[in-house]
Amino acid sequence: MTVFVLVPEAHTGGWVWEDVAGRLRESGAGAHPVTLTGMAGSRRPAGPGTDLETHVEDVLRVVDGAGSRDAADVVLVGHGYGIHPVLAAADRRPGRIARVVHLDAGLPRDGDPPLKLVPDQDLRARLSAETARGDDEWGIAPPTPGAWDRWGSTSGVPAGALARLAADAAPQPAGTLTAPLRLSGAAAALPTTGVLCTGNGTSIAAVEGLVGLGHPELQALTDPRVTFFELATGHWPMLSTPGELAGVLLKAAAGEGHRITATGEPPAHLRPFLLDVPERPRERFGRTDLYLPEPADGGGARPAVVFVHGGPVPAGARPTPRDWPAFAGYGRLAAARGAVGATVDHRLHELGDFPRAAEDLAEAVEVVRADPRVDADRVALWFFSAGGLLSADWLAAPPRWLRCVAATYPVLAPLPNWGLNASRFRPAAAAAVHGAGALPIVLTRVGRERTEIAATVEEFLSAAKDAGADVEVVDLPDGTHGFETTDHGGEARRAVERAMRTVLGHLRG
Repeated sequence: MTVFVLVPEAHTGGWVWEDVAGRLRESGAGAHPVTLTGMAGSRRPAGPGTDLETHVEDVLRVVDGAGSRDAADVVLVGHGYGIHPVLAAADRRPGRIARVVHLDAGLPRDGDPPLKLVPDQDLRARLSAETARGDDEWGIAPPTPGAWDRWGSTSGVPAGALARLAADAAPQPAGTLTAPLRLSGAAAALPTTGVLCTGNGTSIAAVEGLVGLGHPELQALTDPRVTFFELATGHWPMLSTPGELAGVLLKAAAGEGHRITATGEPPAHLRPFLLDVPERPRERFGRTDLYLPEPADGGGARPAVVFVHGGPVPAGARPTPRDWPAFAGYGRLAAARGAVGATVDHRLHELGDFPRAAEDLAEAVEVVRADPRVDADRVALWFFSAGGLLSADWLAAPPRWLRCVAATYPVLAPLPNWGLNASRFRPAAAAAVHGAGALPIVLTRVGRERTEIAATVEEFLSAAKDAGADVEVVDLPDGTHGFETTDHGGEARRAVERAMRTVLGHLRG
């Protein structure tokens, strides 16, 4: 018999699992929703001493009870914050656990406090500062009724369930978020399943992309004992799609699911650029590389295009983005067309790094404009993927020398689980509130984009239209994210050529 131990997200209790637990029991499995200390329905009130260890003990009591009956296979399911007490409990009872399921949850490591994975970055900053000061706040108020998306997208949650989510929420003991997770490694070999909620901004394709970047901690995801499922809903599938979630949990317990395999071939981002571009001289200035055109007859400064990569890219990834074939290819292509091409290694290593990446970009732009071979009054910025969020500052207040902004398969609004909803990094809002005026915008849109990213592009285009912005869309109907190194077909090559020709035309016009 399989028994599921269901551990909820922060501020919530076992009640959120009622529908899923009922469906699991109807299938013949056991189901034990856990209400952690201090949450609504718990017989154990929280206090200043309640911390992560308290919640680990809560889970262990249920595991010990469930695992002792009929030699049951215990599947531990952790939703969001709940993955932390789940992993610690599995670490102490590895012999009783058949599988660990990360339900729209991250991959915390030994020593990480749960706060590190809290999506609400304002809360992360506040609690981190209070912990550093030694403040004694112990209860973190739950979100207000309209702000639950700060913990993850509420897409698909019925109004009644959303109202109950707010009504039954309880303060989260601060120690459960700030105390470090302690893992000995005893459960490292347990089978694991990730259930990804695409409406919250994640997907199997996104995970495979991160694995391809070479982050050593993610290479374990290629282990055949690790499987994945997707649910087309927001962060609360037990409330929005309980039937589908129950079905996925049963399949996970049976060892089913998508597996990420290591093919031995170069990852997509390290494959050759789709155009055969001649080599050009490259000069390195700190985090910025310049690709230089052939000397003009009689000299003269040239316009420049600054190419801005996406991310997050792990700090230890090698090669770094400016040495990836796509960005080197774009830099050489700009130089071959008579402009200075500039590539930048900005430090967007984690989702909280957008402010630092913005500073790196501003610094790189000044390096480019200060070069005597560059016409400082004719510069374009070209953003890719999640680097698109960095365009917001420039769209909101374009400097006079910025002649064009380009974006290729961009992310143009933060995804729900990024915790950036109230931040300045919202290009759609910049276009809607400030407008880009006469600043030309060249946007390459791929038809086979991830749904959650495509929605941000459409949001931006709608806002830009309302603001009267000058946007030219280069459509690639069969294109995918990162197509420059995965598709060498004629349509893809023509899309790159058209976008480059248009950008350079604005620089020279």
